[in-house]
Amino acid sequence: MNPDNLYFINGTAYAGKSTLVDGLTERYGGIACRENYHDQLLDKLDSREFPALTYTRDLQDWRDFIRRSPEAYERWYRDVSRECEVLELRILDGLSEKGKPVFVDTNISPETLRRIAREHHVLIMLTDPEISVTRFFQRPDREKQFLYRLLMEEPEPEKAMENYRQGLMRINSREQYDMFLHSGFPVLLRDDHRSRTETLRLAAEIFGLEAPASSL
Repeated sequence: MNPDNLYFINGTAYAGKSTLVDGLTERYGGIACRENYHDQLLDKLDSREFPALTYTRDLQDWRDFIRRSPEAYERWYRDVSRECEVLELRILDGLSEKGKPVFVDTNISPETLRRIAREHHVLIMLTDPEISVTRFFQRPDREKQFLYRLLMEEPEPEKAMENYRQGLMRINSREQYDMFLHSGFPVLLRDDHRSRTETLRLAAEIFGLEAPASSL
């Protein structure tokens, strides 16, 4: 693995990580590793080695997914993150040797990033935990809208939604936010008044990326 070419963006949901990855990739002619890019390996995973990731792959009835307790949802989510880290490292090993900057919306933990990443190659992006919960179903992507429809089809949709929200609150907790905030890496807080261009500029400064020749 060539860590010189890897730029990691971690943090909480709805902080703008995916948008930043796309912007940096376009600006610097890099390679984008967007959210859940490890899914490219999902079909070939052994369920005994990756039980959390293959849980949804092999799920027969998605109602079982939305009916889990908040505690079970949190355990599964944390296990998924750990398994994703293994896959990400496999993928990045090859991508980092292509001679281009690789911008990664990552699940790799701060602890691992401290070991593998170059200095100034990690950025944490954060948004208030409440936003991560209240805006979960406001995104138009198919997965979230599918889950929303399932919840609304439950015999008691309000109770079903509250149960699911409790799970979201556990994985988007203040403790998780504080862990990222005090990880020792540079942090960008969500600011709806800051333009996309300004966010790109701030991230580029943190990463020590020079302005492309076309912008000089």
